Amino acid sequence: MSPQTDLPADAGGTGVVPRADLELPRPWRLMLTAGWNLAESLGLPVAGYLVGATVGGRTAGMVAATGVIWLTVAVRKVATGNVPGLLIISALVLTLQSALVIATGSILVFLLQFPLANLALAVLFARTAPTRKPLVAQLAAEVVGLRQPSSRPPGLDRFFQEVTWLWAAIFAASTAGLAVAMAIASAQVVELLTTAVTIGGVVAGAFLSALWFARVLRRLGLHVRFTQHPLG
Repeated sequence: MSPQTDLPADAGGTGVVPRADLELPRPWRLMLTAGWNLAESLGLPVAGYLVGATVGGRTAGMVAATGVIWLTVAVRKVATGNVPGLLIISALVLTLQSALVIATGSILVFLLQFPLANLALAVLFARTAPTRKPLVAQLAAEVVGLRQPSSRPPGLDRFFQEVTWLWAAIFAASTAGLAVAMAIASAQVVELLTTAVTIGGVVAGAFLSALWFARVLRRLGLHVRFTQHPLG
C-alpha cells in the first residue's frame, strides 16, 4: 500500500494536516485597534458630556454626548461603509439615557438611567447568546480584531454563546445592585457606586472571559497567531 493512502483526507497530499489557528493583530496593532474602538464608543461621548456639562449642566452634557456619538456613527458609515457593534450599542444606550433625563429633568431619573442602561445591555447580550451570531463573537472581531478559522470546531461557537450569557448575567447583576443602591443610598453614593460597579463589572467580565477563552483553546487544541491586520 502506498504511504500516501494512509494520510488524512484533509492533508491535501502534502502529508501535513492543516492546523486551525485564530488570528490576532500584532500586539502594537492590537492595542491600537482596541484603543481606537474604545475611544470612539466611550472616550468621545465622555468628552462631549464633560464639555456640555461644564457649559450647561447635566442635561446639556447628556445631549452633547449623544450628539457626539451619533456624529461618530455617521462619520464611520460614510468613511468605511460599516459601523462597529460597540459603537451602535453605545449610541443606543446613550440615547435611552438622554431621553430619560430630558423627559423629566429629575435627579432620580438621572440616576435611574444607569440601572436601565445595564438592563438594556443584559437584554441585548441575552438575545444574541443563543443565536449563531453571539454578540461577544462580533465584538471580539471588531474591538480586538480576532479572526476565527473557517473550519472552527463547534466548541468554539459554543464558547462564544456561553460567554455572551456570562456578560448578560454581569449586566443583570449590575442592574439589580444599582437598583438596590438607589433604594437605600443617597444620590452621591449611588453615583460613586455606579462608577465602581460599571468599571468593576467590565474588568471582572474581561478577566473571566480571557481565562475561559484560554481554557477553551487548550481543550480544543487551537492556537492564536499574530498577523498584520489592517485597522478596521
